[in-house]
Amino acid sequence: MTNTNYPSATPQDSKPKSNSNKNILIGILAAGLLGTWGYLLYDKNKTNESLGQKDNKIASVTNQFDSLKFAYDDAVLRLDSLTGDNNLKEGQLSEKQKEINNLKGQIRSVLSKKNATEADLKKAKSLIAELNEKINSYEVEIAKLTAENQQLTADNEQLSSEKMVLTENLTTATTQNKELSSTVDVGSTFSASNIQITPVNERKNGKEKTTTTAKKVDKLVVSFDVENRIAKSGPADIYVMVTNPEGKVIADESMGSGTLTTRNDGERTFTSKLSINYDQGTRKNLQIPIHWSEFKTGDYKIEVYHNGFKIGEGVRTLKKGGIFG
Repeated sequence: MTNTNYPSATPQDSKPKSNSNKNILIGILAAGLLGTWGYLLYDKNKTNESLGQKDNKIASVTNQFDSLKFAYDDAVLRLDSLTGDNNLKEGQLSEKQKEINNLKGQIRSVLSKKNATEADLKKAKSLIAELNEKINSYEVEIAKLTAENQQLTADNEQLSSEKMVLTENLTTATTQNKELSSTVDVGSTFSASNIQITPVNERKNGKEKTTTTAKKVDKLVVSFDVENRIAKSGPADIYVMVTNPEGKVIADESMGSGTLTTRNDGERTFTSKLSINYDQGTRKNLQIPIHWSEFKTGDYKIEVYHNGFKIGEGVRTLKKGGIFG
């Protein structure tokens, strides 16, 4: 056999075929690995997309929650400003306040949930809208009541002003009336004229004789005329005071003596009182007898009073009698 350096065309053994199968297996494994990686990458992208959607949904819910919380807080702030400024109207708005408090309670219940659902947020949104409507209505009513109160305040101020004017006018009228009444009262006081003081001796036979002898005088007859043009017709009291020479007013129960409050001289004792029925505008003559058992010599002062004023006076002197007195 001849040896040569050239390779033979006939395979020497089966080793090259084994390498080919190995390469095919490697290719299949590589393809499977690539497919697995591809699937893993795809699944990861899907998972990331799903997580992103969930994150977006959570963010959306959170934003809605925050938005609703802000809207609720804003509504409550408006309500607090209204109720804080209108405590005086609370009685008139109590029913509406109850409705608003009920809505607030429902909204707080929803917003206090840690895991609020979209349905919860939808309900909260609806309740907040209703709350705002109630607050708007509340605001309108408060504005109306405020306007009415302002009008009432203005009316009250006007009435107070008018009352003040009326009070001043009434005070002025009352003062003027008192002054007028006082003027009429003073002006209706009688005037006394023609005062006469006659000492009289009453004899046993019933006859009377004028005398100036003190021991013979049984009475002093005081006579005078009274008149007044504005004094109304009706009853009137005339008071007579007789002062003896010793300066004491003669007084005795039998003559109806008493005390009189005068306009200028204070309390004074009077000797006798005469009640008359006067006719307006006429002159009336009056007589008052003063009986006394102890007439002494000297001057007897006679004073006549009407309406608290002294309207006349006179003096009568009684003498000591002579041998034939």
